[in-house]
Amino acid sequence: MNPKPLTVAISSRALFDLRESNAVYEKQGLEAYRRYQIDKEDQPLEPGEGFLLVKKLLDLNKLSKKQRVDIILLSRNSADTGLRIFNSIQHHGLEVAKAAFCGGESPYRYVKAFGCDLFLSADGADVRRALEQGVAAANLLPSRQASGQSQRPQTDQLRFAFDGDAVLFSDEAERVFQAEGLDAFSASEAAKAARPLPGGPFKSFLGTLQDLQQEFDEDCPIRTALITARGAPAHERVIRTLRAWNIRLDESFFLDGMEKAEVLRAFAADVFFDDQTQHCQAAAAHTSVGHVPAGVINQA
Repeated sequence: MNPKPLTVAISSRALFDLRESNAVYEKQGLEAYRRYQIDKEDQPLEPGEGFLLVKKLLDLNKLSKKQRVDIILLSRNSADTGLRIFNSIQHHGLEVAKAAFCGGESPYRYVKAFGCDLFLSADGADVRRALEQGVAAANLLPSRQASGQSQRPQTDQLRFAFDGDAVLFSDEAERVFQAEGLDAFSASEAAKAARPLPGGPFKSFLGTLQDLQQEFDEDCPIRTALITARGAPAHERVIRTLRAWNIRLDESFFLDGMEKAEVLRAFAADVFFDDQTQHCQAAAAHTSVGHVPAGVINQA
């Protein structure tokens, strides 16, 4: 029996650049938007923030010669206006066959129905609702690299970078830090070093990603990294947690409060997932960034 493919859902606004189309909708309304998309349905859309990530994910199928990755398009468009999106998928040579066009309704409710391991969207509200359903989800933020302000290093590998607390792990430790400060956080983590942290919203996705990595030989096309603001002595609990989960990351960075952006640039991440907006904004010059609106930092 073939293993379930890694299933990633992405919104049309994250996959393609729909800023011009969206401006028509906001200024002129739904009917004008419908006419605009139909009139231009043979004019391919330009790649959006998540395009290169999707392309690299789909390339894994060619390398493994099996359907190990499945991309699902989830869109607020109707099938009528969505024809331009499917035409653009075909134009760019993306092997995406499954889609849900929701006719103006939020598509987040279908992430579980499609068995998605990850949901990427340009809509923060949809991302929050997907997280509430227990699916790893992130809001793909506009990258300054796309506007020519920075140049990302290029690599053929697919490189994922993850923050720790409230992303791979729960926000248990972060709550101590926010309530009592750094010294209390460090003391608490040292005292609990042998006690594994509860899982965060991306634990399951990382496990599925590792399963996929193990299907390749030493020239694995996927590389993962933990990039956390933690330093010693709070590092030990993280290491022991990952060991207890039987999950291995290829690289781990314990930065002890140092900025993450330059490490992300050197790692050449294709995407970085973090729960804190300030870290996401700093990283956006060097990589695509997925803001994960989870944990105490993101509570209203």
